[in-house]
Amino acid sequence: MTASRPFEPDLVWRCRDRLLAFERRPLVMGIVNVTPDSFSDGGRHTAPRSAAEHARRLIDEGADIVDVGGESTRPGARPVGPEEELARVLPVVRALCEQTDALVSIDTTKAAVARACLEAGAHIINDVSALQWDPEMAPLAARTGAGVVLMHMQGKPRTMQQAPHYEDVVREVCAFLEERIRAAAAQGVAEQALAVDPGIGFGKTVSHNIQLLAGTQRLAALGRPVLIGLSRKSFLGKLTGREVGDRLCASIAALSFCVARGAHVMRVHDVKESCDAVEVAARLRGGL
Repeated sequence: MTASRPFEPDLVWRCRDRLLAFERRPLVMGIVNVTPDSFSDGGRHTAPRSAAEHARRLIDEGADIVDVGGESTRPGARPVGPEEELARVLPVVRALCEQTDALVSIDTTKAAVARACLEAGAHIINDVSALQWDPEMAPLAARTGAGVVLMHMQGKPRTMQQAPHYEDVVREVCAFLEERIRAAAAQGVAEQALAVDPGIGFGKTVSHNIQLLAGTQRLAALGRPVLIGLSRKSFLGKLTGREVGDRLCASIAALSFCVARGAHVMRVHDVKESCDAVEVAARLRGGL
């Protein structure tokens, strides 16, 4: 097989004791929802044992990272208390860290949840509030050296899709993420620990989502790994007329486009198919 050209030879993402490089291709993050109400797979893996088995399947299928979440952030979702959220996710994180060498991400906005999961061995805090909702989250990230995903959201899950508005969505999202990078650094979080996420579907219309994906190169110009989560999302359903369980082809098409435009981490439900798409798209982008 012909060796591929370097994908992103100088970019790294430090996640505690792991140093993630993007020399060959983007990474695939598999979604593990331990929730009864997530938009796509809510209720399928509410038992910790089932969720851990699902996560191990994703690892076997090629996931570079598994992202464990115990609180739905779909439009209109109700908040979950830290005790309930922790009861959902901690057994899963602990099992993965004890039984595998997988890179584990905890999808939470609560420092108490993140702290317990990091103590169990997790490596990444995936915070949809970009370290804004819990004042203890940034100090925790700084102290532990955890990788951090800073995501953009207009509003909060319960209200974010009621009337999203932007003058220039790509410019405004880039400005927000740039500000959050500076704010995290000011609180002691190493810049190498940070990744950014434009928050597809979080306070955005179909048009906003399309503009953001088309502007992936502008997000990459911020100098940090760009994580994109678009798998099975409603804008794909609106574009294709497909229900949530029948959006694999649309998800793969959008994923491949994002890789071509410079995305570094793709957060997905369908790991096996996504790994194949990432491999091919990265090869085409690099000219083999």
